[in-house]
Amino acid sequence: MSHLAVIALGSNLGERRAHLQQACAQLRALALEGTWQQSSIYQTAPVLCPDGSPDFYNAVVSFQFEGSATQLHAQTRGIEQALGRERSTINAPRTIDIDLLAFGQEIIDEPDLQIPHPRLHQRRFVLQPLAEIHPDLLLPGLSNSISRQLQALHSPEPELMRMDGTW
Repeated sequence: MSHLAVIALGSNLGERRAHLQQACAQLRALALEGTWQQSSIYQTAPVLCPDGSPDFYNAVVSFQFEGSATQLHAQTRGIEQALGRERSTINAPRTIDIDLLAFGQEIIDEPDLQIPHPRLHQRRFVLQPLAEIHPDLLLPGLSNSISRQLQALHSPEPELMRMDGTW
């Protein structure tokens, strides 16, 4: 049985666009054929990061995945490691960040994996690209669609800047 996997990507070190492209190429290889969707890339100010952290490039992708959320989470951690992700301090600058936001209608609350992602409805840098590809998506535990969550968002985050160009 396949599930809709919704994943947020971010990079604020080095060749940010290249890191996103490399992560997407590896994730796309996990997708069932014909199910891949990706948002535009957005440049965003760092949120709750150490002073002096560079801006992020963020995007959201989705696809049907044949397997479990735990299996996909292990795959995303492997991609992060392959692309040089170091986990030093919380919210430190990073080459790539891959967060599993949702996995079908599953609810998972484990120490290393929470689905839906517990803060996705509070983050413009997640909601805006997600609304671009799934505006009507309703996630378990949320009473509004993604587009309505974005409209109702009260966040100190600055507006996002959509990046020109293609992936």
